[in-house]
Amino acid sequence: MPTSRTGRPPVQRAARRPALARTPHDNPAGRFVTRARRAWDRPLTAYYLILGGSLLITVLGLVMVYSASQITALQLSLPGSYFFRKQFLAAAIGGVLMLVASRMPVKLHRALAYPMLAGAVFLMALVQVPGIGVEINGNQNWISLGGSFQIQPSEFGKLALVLWGADLLARKQDKRLLTQWKHMLVPLVPAAFMLLGLIMLGGDMGTAIILTAILFGLLWLAGAPTRLFVGVLSVALAIGFILIKTSPNRMSRLACIGATEPGPHDTCWQAVHGIYALASGGFFGSGLGASVEKWGQLPEAHTDFIFAITGEELGLAGTLSVLALFAALGYAGIRVAGRTEDPFVRYAAGGVTTWITAQAVINVGAVLGLLPIAGVPLPLFSYGGSALLPTMFAVGLLIAFARDDPAARAALAMRQPRFGRKWAAVRGSAGAAGPRRWNTMRRRASAARSSGER
Repeated sequence: MPTSRTGRPPVQRAARRPALARTPHDNPAGRFVTRARRAWDRPLTAYYLILGGSLLITVLGLVMVYSASQITALQLSLPGSYFFRKQFLAAAIGGVLMLVASRMPVKLHRALAYPMLAGAVFLMALVQVPGIGVEINGNQNWISLGGSFQIQPSEFGKLALVLWGADLLARKQDKRLLTQWKHMLVPLVPAAFMLLGLIMLGGDMGTAIILTAILFGLLWLAGAPTRLFVGVLSVALAIGFILIKTSPNRMSRLACIGATEPGPHDTCWQAVHGIYALASGGFFGSGLGASVEKWGQLPEAHTDFIFAITGEELGLAGTLSVLALFAALGYAGIRVAGRTEDPFVRYAAGGVTTWITAQAVINVGAVLGLLPIAGVPLPLFSYGGSALLPTMFAVGLLIAFARDDPAARAALAMRQPRFGRKWAAVRGSAGAAGPRRWNTMRRRASAARSSGER
């Protein structure tokens, strides 16, 4: 045996083990991706995204309405919190409607479809009656409720078209009639065009575009063939082109796409100052309440252009957060529509998702100068109770549909509040110990009586 220079035997070193190949899931990034996928695929993911996303958008919208409307209220000799208080009241009522809609069964939602459509048509026709309809910013689409409260029936027409169209298509699918193009178009398209006609009588083309998007969404979900889809789209585009071409106001809005200067007679003033507000915000904004454009420079700062004030005060981080919330809400709606086997749930969830997503895209696109200014509010975010109430009810629909999923229903049934579990455990332990203590007392009492003591 060989020895070292010191005379001691050499130390035997253990052979190195071959290095094992690391799988992609062993590194932190892989583990994070795996956990994210598992959380994303859980049954309650869509439920929490819809509930949490809608509430966050509404709360952040209340904050921005308060910040963006103070100067406008003071210019009108009103208290600074005037518009905020009205929006807060509408949000409270909308929260009750959302809760009620989320707890209603699907059958009751379907039963409300026809009465809601009839009520929306009646109110939209009532708008055109002289002395009842109110004109605001050139559009006569409002009904005065007394005082400072007004209602816009066309906003409820969106919800009515979603519910009625979903119920109609579901009934026809159950009877296997959607394979015929006549049953797919009639009476859905004529009823939608009737609503569009009533809206356009008041001159509100922005709401008409949203209603058209809902109609196309329902037809797409129903599996309309490409030729039929293109035909309806061509008719809608032709009508829209005629309506824009014959209106100087709409032509001027179309000419303001991508404008960087107000132009002659300040025709692009609102579009340009919306870009100024976004550009001055930077990455993190100038601070909540520190907007400059809301001091009379940007018209409709708390309604149609509240996204611009958000960009100025909260910066790119704030606007991207709002867009991320809308993206999560849209994804959750698509997931609910894609995983259900109930045709009514699929059509209604798809219609609501199309409505909210299309309206958000049109509003943000107009603020960014990529689309013409359509005069539609940012859903759940802009000031306006008439738009907030039906939208929150529609969100309640999505929550009800997400809860109605069998896997989600089972997961909710297994979950109890932490306080409830502790109280149940305390009651169980007390119940387990109670009978033994009571029996012991009974034995002692019986023994006492047998000995003659009282």
